[in-house]
Amino acid sequence: MTDQAIALQPEPIQNSDAVAGQWKLIWRRFRRHRLALAAGVVIFLIYLVALFAEVLAPVSSQTYDSRYTYAPPQQIKFAGYDAAGQFHPLYVNGYSMKVDPIALSRNYVPDPAVVIPLGFFVKGEPYRLWGLFDFDRHLIGPIEMGKPFYLFGADRLGRDVFSRTVHGTRVSMSVGLIGVAISLILGIILGGISGLYGGWVDDVIQRSIELINSIPTIPLWMGLAAAVPISADPILVYLWITIILSLIGWTDLARVVRGRFLSLKTEDFVIAARLDGCSQMRIIWRHMVPSFMSHIIASVTLAIPTMILAETALSFLGIGLRPPVVSWGVLLQEAQNILAVSSAPWLFLPGLAVIVTVLALNFLGDGLRDAADPYEY
Repeated sequence: MTDQAIALQPEPIQNSDAVAGQWKLIWRRFRRHRLALAAGVVIFLIYLVALFAEVLAPVSSQTYDSRYTYAPPQQIKFAGYDAAGQFHPLYVNGYSMKVDPIALSRNYVPDPAVVIPLGFFVKGEPYRLWGLFDFDRHLIGPIEMGKPFYLFGADRLGRDVFSRTVHGTRVSMSVGLIGVAISLILGIILGGISGLYGGWVDDVIQRSIELINSIPTIPLWMGLAAAVPISADPILVYLWITIILSLIGWTDLARVVRGRFLSLKTEDFVIAARLDGCSQMRIIWRHMVPSFMSHIIASVTLAIPTMILAETALSFLGIGLRPPVVSWGVLLQEAQNILAVSSAPWLFLPGLAVIVTVLALNFLGDGLRDAADPYEY
């Protein structure tokens, strides 16, 4: 090859971003957002907790022991000896009970003389994992079954608050996912129809959105939740609460989708698809929605904490999920009494799970939104 031919060859592209696809660019920008990346790991771990709740919880959510009502949290300790001089790498101290002569109430305090050895994947209460497999192993717990083990303390019935918080993760996190999934479908369909057709269809949908948004949220939740019979099956109540949250939460996404559709419906690729004989649904789902899917993912991520807080608020007010269903809101609702505030503050520890989850989801949503922004460099 001559020197002239070599000189005429195009220079290789040095910047890989120039030839990278949309999702690859989003991932590269997202990786630079350290806080969002850490939040994504936290959310992944939380959903693992929800998936393997029976394995991670020392006991079931309904197991109780009336001997340890309002027992305080136990601290896990390392490398200690019991009264017999036997070494234990992992253990907790038991309780000693004292009776208050004035209030005539039982008070539990840690007893350093009582050592309860702990182990991993110990044998405990049998359960059915995902309703399919029979197991009796738990991630951590006392080696001897029946010994008290309360990492987050016990409630008024002697139930383990930590186990109930772990089991409540499944309900609270699934309400957010299912509710956002329904809101996503409603928001894309109704927002897409509003932006694509315009005219009176757009007016009807937009006025409906304004009507829903004009009603105060809490009274609207209370009114819809009051329509659910008190005697209804807990699973039916769970379904109705999810539907109620979804029917309210689709409006913001629908407006975003409408604005995107208004700007995209005059683009060349949409006109070409329409001239090619594509149906409206195919144009929406195959051509228009994928063009701003990254924005939808960011919006959905930011909507999940709203759903979780809504379920928690409804259950805390006593008009949402009810026992025997266990969610973070139900656990906080059971803690709203004077005794919990004064002498059993550990009953509010499920609220810490709500705070961590909502913050992580917000950080993750912010990172996805920044990464999906085409003007962000």
